[in-house]
Formats: sequence, C-alpha cells, structure tokens
Amino acid sequence: MNRRTLDPTSSPLAALAVQLRRSREAAGLTQVGLGLLVGYSNTYISNTETAKEPPSLTFVQRADHHLNTGGSLELLWWSWKNGSLIPGFPEYVAHEANATALRIFQPRIIPGLLQTAEYATAMETANVRRGKISQSQADARVRFLLDRQRIFAKTPRPTLRTIMDETCLDRPIGGPDVMIRQLRHLEDVAQQPKTTIQIALHSIAEAHPLSHPVTLLTMPGRVMLGYTEGLQRGYLERDSETVASWAEDYDQLQAEAQSPAASLTMFRRLREDFEHAS
Repeated sequence: MNRRTLDPTSSPLAALAVQLRRSREAAGLTQVGLGLLVGYSNTYISNTETAKEPPSLTFVQRADHHLNTGGSLELLWWSWKNGSLIPGFPEYVAHEANATALRIFQPRIIPGLLQTAEYATAMETANVRRGKISQSQADARVRFLLDRQRIFAKTPRPTLRTIMDETCLDRPIGGPDVMIRQLRHLEDVAQQPKTTIQIALHSIAEAHPLSHPVTLLTMPGRVMLGYTEGLQRGYLERDSETVASWAEDYDQLQAEAQSPAASLTMFRRLREDFEHAS
C-alpha cells in the first residue's frame, strides 16, 4: 500500500501526523489496533496520519497514553491549534519528549526548559507589544513551554546538562521580582538529580566555540540528534558527523565554563542582589 509522505517541517499539523505514525509503528500497532485502544476508527487515524483531518484533543491525549509518548502528541496538537511556534520546532519537540539525555547551550536568555511561568510570560508579553504575535499566541507559547517541562516528571527522569552564557543573567527580564523567582528556580533545579547547570562567563571571549543556541538529544538506542534556531525557523539535525561536531564544541565549552558549584553560588548572589535592591 502506498503511503502519503509528509514533511514534518512543513507545518505543525504535518509534524503531529508524522509523529503519530512513528509512535504507533514503534509500538507495533496497526491503525486498527490503535483505534481499538483509543476508541476511534482506523479511518479517522489514517486521515490524521496523512494530515487530511486534524485530530481532536481527546484523541491525541488517549494516543499519548497508549503509545507512551511522554505527552509529545498533545504538545504538537497545541502547536497546530494556535499556530504559535516557529517552523521546525514542533518536530524537535516530538523528539525532546522521548530523549534520555539533553545537553543545552543558550546564549541570550534562560533556556525554556528552565524558565518560570513569570519569566516566559514577560518574554512573550514583549513580543505582543512589538506586534510580533497575538495575545492568544503568547498564551499558547507559555502553556506549550510549561507542558514541555513535564519531561522532568518522567520516570526515569532524563539527564539535563545546561550551559548558559553570562548574558542570560545580565538581562533583568520582567524586572526584579520576576528575576528573583527565576534565580531561585535555577538554584532549586541545579540541585536536583541528574541535572547540571553551568555559566559561561564573558571572560571566555574569543575562545567561546558556540555562537548559536544548540541542543543535543540522546535518544533511546543512543541515537544523537541536534537542534538549533535562526531568526525565522528551527533546524533538526540528524547527520551524525554534524551532530558529533556540535557535541565536540559543547564539550569544549563545558570545560571552559564555571563549575556547577560556582554557577550555583552565582545564582544565589544575583538573587540576593535583586532582593536587597528591591
């Protein structure tokens, strides 16, 4: 039987359709078999997997449960529903939800997986004021980000290694009160199991090996994927040589960055500075 080939980067709905099919096949289920589990017809599932028909939220929630996807289908559903995410990112999120380890470098703002709701809201509110997105899209982005953070409630919990440029802490996003809560959150997360957060200081200067945000995912079976973003879209990288090159740069930066203990001390000092100034 010929199958309609979809490009998951073409739209959020296509990303959802592709991820549904991949998850179903990985579970060893036919469309009929999945339909019996979730209470929908195989025709409905076929139309969803070919992006001919958008699925209901109830369907994707049931599919998430029975396919053990870590909630990735619902995340993609919200992306399609609100049209609030840049192209390429929904495909990445589908893989992020199933990763066993994440290595993140962020040069300008605190990484999304570590943001508080107040910090994320301040960022998106600024986008609304600039006319870049609507308020409903801003709300959807914040909801989507907080949903992504549920991966750290999984058992087993994925390993998280994060490096942030010092610039991420220089910008008082949302003002002192928001930054106090954000820095306290970083302190808490940095002390959780399987988690490391480091700060790359300005003094690294020209020795800094990375100029764009980079995320490295370790997937089941130890397959490595990479992700980065430009101004208009995100890029999921599967080429093993390219991902290995990114990993080498990440490892170099990790060696140059402050230790996790020194970075934790920095979070506390900055928080206390904001508290004393307020």
